[in-house]
Amino acid sequence: MIVCVCHRVSDRAIRQCARQGMAFDDLQLELGVATQCGKCESCARSVWQECGSAAPAAHIHMTQDTLQGRA
Repeated sequence: MIVCVCHRVSDRAIRQCARQGMAFDDLQLELGVATQCGKCESCARSVWQECGSAAPAAHIHMTQDTLQGRA
């Protein structure tokens, strides 16, 4: 889906940048999203937040045996 019509930026492009850890300001510089008319900013930020570093990461539990190489 096209999120930013002015610069023809898709939700896929925004998600890809977010997964790479790009800040929203950097996303704007890289893709031009939400830099012209501004109507897409709320949608673009929502897509970015879904996939960005704010999204919960998997939790890995390390046991003492694993840490000592006996796993």
